[in-house]
Amino acid sequence: MAVPKKRKSRSRSHMTRAVWLGSLRRPSLVKCAHCGQRKPAHQVCPHCGYYAGRQVESVEAE
Repeated sequence: MAVPKKRKSRSRSHMTRAVWLGSLRRPSLVKCAHCGQRKPAHQVCPHCGYYAGRQVESVEAE
């Protein structure tokens, strides 16, 4: 089994953790199949009210 020869410095550990946590905190936005606006993945589109190809909620026009 591989074992590191030297201890990782505190700075390097923090840098590694920051990169990993940064990818988790970014929201994944996808293009809505109905209106083309960007929306959070696996959620109803706030612009048109569609989810998975069908209208789930009605959205009032501004």
